[in-house]
Amino acid sequence: MSTAEMYLAGDIGGTKTSMALMEGLDGKLRFEHEQTFKSDDYGSLESIITEFLAGCGDRPQLRGACFGVAGAIIDGRCRTTNLPWTEMSEEGLALAAGAPRVKLLNDLEAMAYGMLFLPPEELVELNPAANPGPVRGHAVVLAAGTGLGEAILSWDGERHRPIASEGGHCSFAPQSELEVELWRYLRTQFHGHVSYERILSGPGFLNLFGFLRQTGRYQESPALETELAACSEIGKRNGVISKHGLAGTDQLCQATLDLFASIYGAEAGNLALKCMAMGGVFIGGGIAPKLLKSLQSGTFLEGFLAKGRFASILKTLPVRVATNPKTPILGAGYHIYHAMSAPKNR
Repeated sequence: MSTAEMYLAGDIGGTKTSMALMEGLDGKLRFEHEQTFKSDDYGSLESIITEFLAGCGDRPQLRGACFGVAGAIIDGRCRTTNLPWTEMSEEGLALAAGAPRVKLLNDLEAMAYGMLFLPPEELVELNPAANPGPVRGHAVVLAAGTGLGEAILSWDGERHRPIASEGGHCSFAPQSELEVELWRYLRTQFHGHVSYERILSGPGFLNLFGFLRQTGRYQESPALETELAACSEIGKRNGVISKHGLAGTDQLCQATLDLFASIYGAEAGNLALKCMAMGGVFIGGGIAPKLLKSLQSGTFLEGFLAKGRFASILKTLPVRVATNPKTPILGAGYHIYHAMSAPKNR
């Protein structure tokens, strides 16, 4: 009879930190206790771990822990990009958690691994011509949110291994005269280098809207002007633009959604070609589920397939939007669960 083991997983971002205590049994993980913390209310990840475990009743005996962090992981150490925390290390976190082993992952590594454990109902297919079946071969993950994250799921013939990247900072490649104008506009804004993240992110979405607005090509409704004037936060302004675009009540907002979806699709196709992602493409992050109707309209897929001689290969690949916001923490949990369960020579 199998014995249950306890694992700690976390998703650490600049705004919030989510923690979960998970029970591992017979190859599967089950959430036992979850809590979300406001990251900047704490001086370190160790302090969050201590508070979380104190709230779990009798302190659990952990088999291992894993944390996905928005930052670069080098030799088991990380200094968060958007938090004034001191450098965290796997050794220090192991002491705080009371776990024999702790693993730090880039947040997109954790998200990528989590994609493999989502049920079909939490994945929305964007490519109706895709070959059905389980994920085999390399796969890729893109996640537009506060920034643009990208990762690869490398297939070794038996299982997938997540690989982090900073692909979101690669140079934007315009594909039309309008996109050339966009590139010129953003180049003046950002001192010469225009990355995909300057477009495919929360702030990037607003950059895109600002560009299209100043071209004067599209009509802007009085209702939009009034609503935008009443809010200054990026998220709220993007919400107003998305609402009008999805409802079809403003031409400018519709154009913003269409161009965003097209460029998102083009970059997804770029990443898929770079590693021949025959296992497919996963779209994560907070933006895609909110704009799902726009992504399903066909503009995303047109951008994805616009790859000349290789369009026929891309046409067969699954392109799935993940709707589960817990995907990164699920991936962190399964990563440490499998690491602790694997034979030592692997």
